[in-house]
Amino acid sequence: MQYGDNTFGSSPSVLVDVAARNRVLRNTYALLALSMIPTVLGAWIGVRTGFSFFAGSPFIGLLVFFAVAFGFFFAIERFKNSGIGVLLLLGFTFFMGLMLSRLIGHVLGMANGAQLIMTAFGGTAAIFGVMATVATVSKRDFSGLGKWLFVGFLVILVAGIANIWLQMPALMLTISALAVLIFSAFILVDLQRVVTGGETNYVTATLSIYLSVYNVFSNLLAILGIVGGDRD
Repeated sequence: MQYGDNTFGSSPSVLVDVAARNRVLRNTYALLALSMIPTVLGAWIGVRTGFSFFAGSPFIGLLVFFAVAFGFFFAIERFKNSGIGVLLLLGFTFFMGLMLSRLIGHVLGMANGAQLIMTAFGGTAAIFGVMATVATVSKRDFSGLGKWLFVGFLVILVAGIANIWLQMPALMLTISALAVLIFSAFILVDLQRVVTGGETNYVTATLSIYLSVYNVFSNLLAILGIVGGDRD
């Protein structure tokens, strides 16, 4: 017998499966919220100290960034089933806050910098809310988007690396706009995978979603800095 979405007489295995998915989703949201603290701390320290991997050689800085980032990815995956994985994830988010500090410092140098940062934060929160809602209530399977989104990510990654040397504002604006779209869709795909039980480890889920949220925010901020920055 069914009433709406509630099924009476469901087998214990079904109920356990639903409870497990809900637990992973709750833990993912909680850890994602917690990860914002070291991110903000890292960004604040980076702004205060003038931290930048790219101040000297952009190429060497890029290699160092990738080495550190992929080192964190490997370690987080290795320890994802223990508390060490959580600590490593928080350490990674602190590192990413440091990496964000150069952009934030640049925007804060504008007359309306604080307003732009809050606007980017609000826009990111709104995008996340919409994607989370769609992932939860939609019956459509969005997993097929994954491979196309990955191709798009590779394209903007190559273009972004090239623009480190080209320094073309129009190209940067285009890359940032595409990145917002691609990573917003990644949020949808990753969240739906958790909702449907395709991802059962909340540390891995949080890492994927965090990277998408981080990129949405940073690229929104870059766009606002280009088109709405007041340099007077």
